[in-house]
Amino acid sequence: MFRLSFLAPALLCLGACATVPSQPGATVATAEQRAPVTILVSIDGFRSDYLARGVTPHLAALAADGVQASMRPSFPTKTFPNHWAIVTGDRPDRNGIVANSMEDASRPDDKFTMASDDPYWWNEAEPIWVTAEKAGVRTATMFWPGSNVPWGGTKEQAWPYAITGGTRPSDWAQFNQAIDGTQRVNMVLDVLRRPADIRPKFVTLYFDTVDTAGHIYGPDAPETTSALAEVDARIGDLLDGLKAMGQPANLVIVADHGMAANSSDRVVALDRVANPADYRVVESGPYATLAALPGHEKALEAALLKPHPHMQCWRKSEIPPRFHYGTHRRIPPYFCLGQTGWEVQATMPTKPRSGGSHGWDNQAPEMQALFIANGPAFVKGATPAPAFTNVDVYPLLARLIGIAPRPSDGDPAALSSIVAP
Repeated sequence: MFRLSFLAPALLCLGACATVPSQPGATVATAEQRAPVTILVSIDGFRSDYLARGVTPHLAALAADGVQASMRPSFPTKTFPNHWAIVTGDRPDRNGIVANSMEDASRPDDKFTMASDDPYWWNEAEPIWVTAEKAGVRTATMFWPGSNVPWGGTKEQAWPYAITGGTRPSDWAQFNQAIDGTQRVNMVLDVLRRPADIRPKFVTLYFDTVDTAGHIYGPDAPETTSALAEVDARIGDLLDGLKAMGQPANLVIVADHGMAANSSDRVVALDRVANPADYRVVESGPYATLAALPGHEKALEAALLKPHPHMQCWRKSEIPPRFHYGTHRRIPPYFCLGQTGWEVQATMPTKPRSGGSHGWDNQAPEMQALFIANGPAFVKGATPAPAFTNVDVYPLLARLIGIAPRPSDGDPAALSSIVAP
């Protein structure tokens, strides 16, 4: 299994140094006996129009020979809420992962971060690998937010913080950014070389380099374009490895969100809008969430809930319905959304900066995400339903894997036309 072994330097070479083993006497007929595997690939931060930059030939070929569309992320357009939405079929307002950083009144001394592995935060929506494992379908995750968590388990709140119960994929890896793209691909190929009885039928693969470059340099920077080319090369490695072992695959390649340019010149400072003595900031960036200090609700509302340049604020219960956001207990009482490209921060920046970010309106063109489907299950050139959203990927995956999906926010009809009868 990936679980702990991939952290050991000697075993890291299994991923980084893997080669396709020779198979004397292997024939095309032998290769064709392999059933197709479903591989869900996330390229974090791959904005849908990045595909037109001309530096991603492998992805472009997969799109041309399969299905390609611009996919709307769920709101808010953040990494963890959207990765969890894709694999659960539930929007963040229902799946419980409502932000990259969040609080829960029942855990006043705890706070969720992107390193949190306590099942408490994740247990509100069952991910597809758990549903598959329960149905006897073996799964493997080469990084995916939440896949390291024993879903349904319980973590002790006192030392030694042991987690009891819960279900993980049969094979999984704890996220480590130092594991490069080549190693990640090789680790996926390694599990697919196994004997059929311990070979997964559903696999995930995750790349973060495009998102990282977009944050640091901005979506239009040459460094971000170089990151696109590098990830595309790793997709090529994956395709070559699958071909070498005769492994057919249904590839579903997605992004969690897009990316928009930001700047220290485009910031709304909350302390210039409201009195800091009236509130505390829970999260800030493309949007900000706030809680009023006890007894200061009216003063805060008088300041926030009126028109502001480049920002709009609501009580959580009054967030527009199209966002499907605002009922979960983990969403703070007040929500302020910046105009795309504008950030909402506690104070004005003290140093100039520029780069990129995400979290804005999920209908904004800059937030739209990549979607490519290619493989024997798909109809070349088929068109998904207009404006389909990422929760619709969940019932598609369940269909490909051959399991019954949970009831969810995902619409099975939205992507049904892209699957061959």
